[in-house]
Amino acid sequence: MINIEAVLYEKIKKIITSWYEDEIYAISFFVNSNEAYSFRGFSNVSNFSVSYNTEEDCDYADDLDEDRWNYACWRQDEIPIVDTYDGNEETELLFDWYKENGIDNLGYEEDDCYNDDGEYTGKGPVGHYELLTIAANVANRLQKEGVISNHFNKQIPIIVHGLEYAWYDIEATKRANPNGEADLFLEAAEGLEFI
Repeated sequence: MINIEAVLYEKIKKIITSWYEDEIYAISFFVNSNEAYSFRGFSNVSNFSVSYNTEEDCDYADDLDEDRWNYACWRQDEIPIVDTYDGNEETELLFDWYKENGIDNLGYEEDDCYNDDGEYTGKGPVGHYELLTIAANVANRLQKEGVISNHFNKQIPIIVHGLEYAWYDIEATKRANPNGEADLFLEAAEGLEFI
């Protein structure tokens, strides 16, 4: 049985505890699908990378300002965790995990993913929601075990997201921050247009 969460937890913990910038205020767990991403014959699959943003990066924006929370405004100096371009051990393991769990037809997305109000209700292409859930669970463990607060001597939210902050990104971010670490982000997200 593949324990993908444990493998990713160890890799990400090592990465995060190597960061020493003083002004880090948010960590990004960026899970993004793209039709150009292909691996093992599947296309439109998801990659996963981690990064962070600092007060200087957002030009010391106000707490609820879009420049602080919209990933499009961040430095985006990402470290790949699951990388379908080059492939890595974690990518291979994830695709083995998909197979082991009967998740097939990766990358396929149903056409009818919108409600009557035009709001997106889908979960992204097959495999995306599962990877997003894994990322949220890893973040939750990092928060619960105090890895983030102990290393940085303060609470820092882990934002689990794609480019468009879909409904499932907001839910994943809530799950990733069990002690309210992302409350400010969630408050900002309610009033901003990037959501």
